[in-house]
Amino acid sequence: MIEGVENGPSVTTVQNGARQMTEFEPDWIVAVGGGSPIDAAKAMWILYEHPELSFEQIKAPNPLACFTQQSTFCCDFYDERNGHRRFPFFRHTDREKGVKYPVFGYEITPDIAVVDSELTYSMPPEIAAYTGMDALTHGIEAYVSTLHDPFADPLALQSIKLAVDNIEKSVTGDQKARGEMHYAQCIAGRAFSNGFLGIVHSLSHKSSALFNIPHGLANALYLPYVIDFNKKADSVRYADIARLLGLKGSTEEALVDSLTEILRGLNKSLRLPLTLKQFGITEADFQKKLDQMAAGAIQDPCTPSNPRQVTSRGHEANFHLCVYWR
Repeated sequence: MIEGVENGPSVTTVQNGARQMTEFEPDWIVAVGGGSPIDAAKAMWILYEHPELSFEQIKAPNPLACFTQQSTFCCDFYDERNGHRRFPFFRHTDREKGVKYPVFGYEITPDIAVVDSELTYSMPPEIAAYTGMDALTHGIEAYVSTLHDPFADPLALQSIKLAVDNIEKSVTGDQKARGEMHYAQCIAGRAFSNGFLGIVHSLSHKSSALFNIPHGLANALYLPYVIDFNKKADSVRYADIARLLGLKGSTEEALVDSLTEILRGLNKSLRLPLTLKQFGITEADFQKKLDQMAAGAIQDPCTPSNPRQVTSRGHEANFHLCVYWR
C-alpha cells in the first residue's frame, strides 16, 4: 500500500511510488480516496510501465508511450476536486518550479471506475462546494470550447443543468443531490474528454501551484471573469447555456450577463471567495507571480481550445486586475 499522497501530488511522491511498484510488480493498481491519490496513481502507473521516461517527457502536449499492460488500473469515483478520473487526464505538481502540469493520453484511462454516489456522502461541505463548481466549470468550458462537437454538447449541457440544480443542496449534505452531482461530474468528464476545456483551467492549473488554491475553488473564482472575457469572441454558446437554465435576457449579451450573475450568486451562496484578494493573496504576492502565472497559462494545453485567443499581456491586463480586486 502506498500512502501519504499530498494534495496536488508532487513529482517526488510519484517517483517514490513508482519505485515501490517496480519492486513488487503489481498485477492491479487500485486508487482510492479522491483526486490526488488517483492523479498520483496514474503518474506512478506510467512510470512503472515506462521507467525510462521523465516527467518532462510525459507532460502535455507530449504524447504518451503505449502501455504493455503489466497491470490493470482501477479507481473509485470519490473525487475531492473534479470529475475526470475515469478519463484520460491527470495533473502533477513540480513544487520546486511552482508549476502544475496536466498530462493527457487515452492510454491512462482507467480500465475500471466505480461510480457509486454513496462514496460521496462523507465529503465535508467545503470539498462538496469545490467539487461541484469544478464539475460545473467542466461542463461550461466543454460546451463553449472551439473543439466542441455533437457528441460532447449534450453531455456538457446535461452536466451543467444537473450541477446548477443540485450543488447547493449537495453542499448541505442532501444525499440525493450528492448523487446527482456525482453523475454531473462523470457526465462533464465525458464531455471535456471529447470537447476539451479553456483558460479557466489554464489559469487554475498555474495559480493552484503558485498560490496554493484548491483546484475546484480556483475554477469557481475564475469562471465568471473568463466568461466576461470570452463573450466578446463567442456569446452564442454562453447564451445557449443561459436559456437552458431558464435565465432571462432580451439580447445574447443580456443572457450571458445573467449567466455570470447566477455563477457569482452560487459562489456567494457556497461562501467561496470572489477574488484572489478575498482568498488571502496579498497584492505584492499577486504582482510578483502574475507574469509567471500568465506565461504558464499561455502554454497550458487547455488554452488552444478557449473561445477567445489570449496573450500573456495586452487585453488581459484589466482581466487580471478584476480577478484580484473586484
